[in-house]
Amino acid sequence: MVPVQPRRHARPHAALGAGLSLLALLGAPGVALAQGTGAAQGGPAPVPPLAAPVAVPPAAGETAKSQEPRAPEAKGEAKGAAGKPAEAKRADTRPAETRPAEPRATEVAPEPVPAQGKAQDAKAQDAKAQDSKASDSKASDARSAETKSQSAKPQEAAKRSREPAPLVYAKVSADPNPTLTPRTFLDTLRAAERYAAFAEAGGWERLPDDLARLKPGERHPAIPALRHHLTLTGDLPADAPPNDRLDPPLVAAIAAFQGRHGLPDSGILGRLTINALNVPAAVRQRQLAASAARLMGSKFPFGERYVVVNIPSAAVEAVENGAVARRYVAVVGSPDKATPSVETRITDINFNPTWTVPASVVKNEIIPAMRKNPGYLAKNRIRILGPAGEVDPTRIDWAGQKAVNYTLRQDSGLDNSLGQVRIDMPNRFAVYMHDTPAKSLFAASVRFHSHGCVRVGQVKELVGWLLQGTDGPNGPGTSWGPIEIETGIADGERRDIKLTKPIPVTFVYLTGFATPDGKAHFRDDIYNLDTPAPEPAATGAIPPAAGADAAKPAPATAPAPPRPGAAHDAKPAPARAAAAKPATVGPATVGPAPVRPAPAKPSPERPVTEHRSLESVEPTR
Repeated sequence: MVPVQPRRHARPHAALGAGLSLLALLGAPGVALAQGTGAAQGGPAPVPPLAAPVAVPPAAGETAKSQEPRAPEAKGEAKGAAGKPAEAKRADTRPAETRPAEPRATEVAPEPVPAQGKAQDAKAQDAKAQDSKASDSKASDARSAETKSQSAKPQEAAKRSREPAPLVYAKVSADPNPTLTPRTFLDTLRAAERYAAFAEAGGWERLPDDLARLKPGERHPAIPALRHHLTLTGDLPADAPPNDRLDPPLVAAIAAFQGRHGLPDSGILGRLTINALNVPAAVRQRQLAASAARLMGSKFPFGERYVVVNIPSAAVEAVENGAVARRYVAVVGSPDKATPSVETRITDINFNPTWTVPASVVKNEIIPAMRKNPGYLAKNRIRILGPAGEVDPTRIDWAGQKAVNYTLRQDSGLDNSLGQVRIDMPNRFAVYMHDTPAKSLFAASVRFHSHGCVRVGQVKELVGWLLQGTDGPNGPGTSWGPIEIETGIADGERRDIKLTKPIPVTFVYLTGFATPDGKAHFRDDIYNLDTPAPEPAATGAIPPAAGADAAKPAPATAPAPPRPGAAHDAKPAPARAAAAKPATVGPATVGPAPVRPAPAKPSPERPVTEHRSLESVEPTR
């Protein structure tokens, strides 16, 4: 028989295990020892004819039978291998010296190791095992570091979330029609007459609250009433097909209604939209009539360019050639510190202004703050000025009110209450428009927070519009562009720029007004100037106090008819009640003036109290 070259395997231990398994199956346990002897003699080992690799796991004890005899010095190696499974596996798979295993694709074939060098090889294997353990430890440390880095990511995200959010401004209307024009008074009167006719005809039905959950395309039994309302107000065309579905034409009509009422024109029926739709026609007529009455006697000098601030809208309009060139969100006075109605001219622009704290702010805010924190003025960079110069705050008795007699002035800077720009407009109320460091309020839909002045969003853009036609910083022939404005502010020095041509400006209070296109617009009556003080309802359940009849104005033609409880009124002072009744005379005779005073209705041109002349921003932020 011709000797057959043994089959080579990339994994020597796999071939040896397969061969041993086959010998075990053939029942020749001594062949493995003979094979080892033949290998030691240098002759090739004969392979049985049926010798083929079979993937059968070796039986217990076969590996021990197939091991070649070890030299005495190798016993320690075998003993050490028993305690280290990885090293034992490597020792078992080492073939005889004359039968080298085929090297792996990426490895170099190992040289035959003599028997006397096995101890050294074991030491090398121990070193490799230690290196492997060290590498495993490093990998574990790397995984631990990765876990720590992943746990640190939320902390980094939290730090990023604390960074200031990008500046956001509330959406303003894109309608080119100004709030105030020379025709606004007459147009508003005509709109008031139209809404009076709506009220006399019964107005419109009240819509249910569940209509706010309606989605486009859905049906609702209140849709016909909504269509009737929007058709009356001109938002929905009269020829729109009637149905009970929220179709696209109706969505567009809702968006038009929202735009006229200062709401986001999304076309979605929300709670605010339902509330505005449910305001009776009589209330809308009263808003238009009251706004028109406030415009009576106005002498505002309309020109090619002017500025309008409608206080209920909290918006600023720069009007040019009869159309709105730019419209900005604004923050106006709170109800207890109302912004007054003003007609004046813008004369100057102040870069890096200082702020002189009004006496009312000193009394109501600065003095209480100094009592709690003596370093408040230094923190806010507010200096005290007296007749002889600057005064040390520690020399003032903050327990009393003596600080009101001094002038408190805040230095210019980014944290100044007026911001970086002030638009000066001389008037008897000492109010004006300006920048603010609290710009987050411009994103709100309700912006009534100032002390009376008007804070303007994107005020530098408005300043650029106001400075058109005024010589720039480099002399005649130059202009004030965005770069020039930023450069003029960046140096931090106070700078006053006088406009070549003063621009008219007015603060108006219009809760209802009509634009030249005939549309009626409405805003909330935040200062309660449209509605008179409500009279108490008399039900007769509780007898009114004595003299109540005298407090009520009686008709000029006939005495008031008797009402329940009149006998009780007559008992305490019958003579006084009789004397209070007016005589029954002809129509020309006027009855006595009513005892009840008229409701206090602040006039837009009446000088406001001291707190109205504040400079718009609280020093405590």
